[in-house]
Amino acid sequence: MKLSPDYYLNEDVVALAKDLLGKVLFTRIHGQISAGIIVETEAYYGIKDKASHAYGGRRTNRTEAMYSIGGVAYVYLCYGMHHLFNVVSSLKNDPHAVLIRAIEPIIGKEIMEERRNMPVTRAVISSGPGSAAKALGIDRSFNLKDLTGDEIWIEDHEIRYQSAEIVTTPRVGIAYAQEHASLPWRFFIKGNKYVSKPNKV
Repeated sequence: MKLSPDYYLNEDVVALAKDLLGKVLFTRIHGQISAGIIVETEAYYGIKDKASHAYGGRRTNRTEAMYSIGGVAYVYLCYGMHHLFNVVSSLKNDPHAVLIRAIEPIIGKEIMEERRNMPVTRAVISSGPGSAAKALGIDRSFNLKDLTGDEIWIEDHEIRYQSAEIVTTPRVGIAYAQEHASLPWRFFIKGNKYVSKPNKV
């Protein structure tokens, strides 16, 4: 079942990032459906978070999607080559977002193999946010897409994890965020091979 629009209005982005683990992210591109279980996320806490693109209320053409009402995609280009997919959450003008860092492929594996030019048995096919987005065919054209539509959406397949199965760590690659770099806002499934590094408990 698709997540309802209300799901994305949660103002607690950290709780949402944790709750998205086990949900299934789908794309439909030219009639081809691919999907994966979300196994790694990071929370970005809007204007108060030094790691967030919206820190201090920054609004640019790139970040405008974050200021939308929760339930749309925020996709941006990193290092000029990797598209990164984020779930925008909370209310309008409260720019919270969850970065999807890794998925476990379950539907459309052959399509993902073509997109990534590697077998789905290799964890790196969808490990890390750039790889996860590429495996699902997500690029900048998905920016601001409705996450309850027919091109990109998230479903609840009733996959649940116990607290002991979820690892909480600081986020990755945000040394610039000073004291906020150590906030424990990254979540991943313990032992899942598709989780990006570092993935040790």
